[in-house]
Amino acid sequence: MIVHLDGGDLGCARLLVLLRARARELAPGTVVHLTTSDPVAPVDLPAWCRLTGHTYLGPVPDGPPPATYAVRVAAAARATDPDRPWHVLPEG
Repeated sequence: MIVHLDGGDLGCARLLVLLRARARELAPGTVVHLTTSDPVAPVDLPAWCRLTGHTYLGPVPDGPPPATYAVRVAAAARATDPDRPWHVLPEG
């Protein structure tokens, strides 16, 4: 299943908060196509995926402009701080 998420012109932190919230609602294995004009998304998205356990699939070649990136939702993603989505919460 593929779900589209329009990140518009959101900056890094707000974009990741949006993606994190949507990923929580989706079944593991779902692919999210995230469209954004954020110029650092190609750097931030793979880093966030490594941090949380989701899988960064890369740019979507024929996605809608400005740019579209694909992320596969993980079954057991690590939780991040509600206000700082690039900080993993301690387990336990």
